[in-house]
Amino acid sequence: MRTRYVIAMALLVTTALVGGVAGAAAGAQPTTTASPTDEPALDGVAHGPIVHQTGDACGYPLEITDATGTTITLDEAPERITTTNPSAAQTLWELGERDRVVGVTQYAAYLDGASERENVSAEGLGVSVERVVATEPDLVLAPNASAGQVEALREQGLTVYHFSEATSIEDIAEKTETVGRLVGNCEAAAETNAEMNAAVADAENRTADLDRPDALYPLGSGFVAANNTFINSIMEAGGVNNVAAAEGDGYPQLSNEVILQTDPDLILVTTPDAAILEEEPYASTTAGTEGNYVVMNVNYLNQPAPRSVIESTTTLSTAVAELQTEDGGATDGEDGSDGEDGADDDATDDGESGTDGDGGSTEDGGDGGDASTGDEAPGFGVVAALVAAIAAALIARRP
Repeated sequence: MRTRYVIAMALLVTTALVGGVAGAAAGAQPTTTASPTDEPALDGVAHGPIVHQTGDACGYPLEITDATGTTITLDEAPERITTTNPSAAQTLWELGERDRVVGVTQYAAYLDGASERENVSAEGLGVSVERVVATEPDLVLAPNASAGQVEALREQGLTVYHFSEATSIEDIAEKTETVGRLVGNCEAAAETNAEMNAAVADAENRTADLDRPDALYPLGSGFVAANNTFINSIMEAGGVNNVAAAEGDGYPQLSNEVILQTDPDLILVTTPDAAILEEEPYASTTAGTEGNYVVMNVNYLNQPAPRSVIESTTTLSTAVAELQTEDGGATDGEDGSDGEDGADDDATDDGESGTDGDGGSTEDGGDGGDASTGDEAPGFGVVAALVAAIAAALIARRP
């Protein structure tokens, strides 16, 4: 017999990915111009939004410079918004702006009402320029995973704001603030960031006096979430040491030998059966031999957006506390989820999907590395129809 410590999630499968949207575009089409005032960064790309505006602090007209160094001008609030990655969609849902969204990708399907929006995903990877154009958007929000298609969308006369790669929780907060500014809802953005920061503080406090287990998040085929990624920031805030952080930045592919050398005590997975623990090299790690894993919601862990941070840090820190309590024989596997659901009413009802590819990781190219099955490199096909309904701590035993 061996014992597996699990934070289990009830998974719901959503089916409708495409919804029709009718209605003419509201308001004049904003314009996009190259910015003559920005000083390029050392890498030639502007970092962080540069805002020029008249009127009130969150009003219009607005000029704001994106990650490409391009300044877009919004004369009035955009009424029709299309998102090319689920993290942007999740953020708009979180800010209460879902009614303005007319187009989403297939990986945002878990959001309540997303199936009623136009599906702008391409048949292969990325988005279909034609489908995006057909939504007649006043504004297109394009996180990092869609970088290669930004110019193609702009060539069609669309106003596109491109976000830089999010590699930390702080970057996610900045993105949320920028989205709030673009849609004229700075107050909601500030409230969302305050909730996110409070959740992170709670997670850190929950594990402050505990040992930090060595953990690994496999994305499949040897790819892992390593240093300088938002997933690494989530893992740190959740109370674990990411053993892949010492192996490089981003989402490197590690050999079996290196994975064995990292020898994680805990593995993050995204399906309850945790099949990857039966596979080498993971089966021969401490996590594999002792059966220690945590089931995370792929729609949250893999996407750099505020609800993702809230739910993932809560789930992970609760699992760390529960695992160590169980190791000490002090609990009987009762709910250690700190009252959190693992899915929030705005992140499940209104929430968002897995990694954004924003970090070069997994957003719209495929909500990431389904750690239990993922055969693919980061950013490629992952089942994104999984929605967490319950996050409960329990012990599962099997021969």
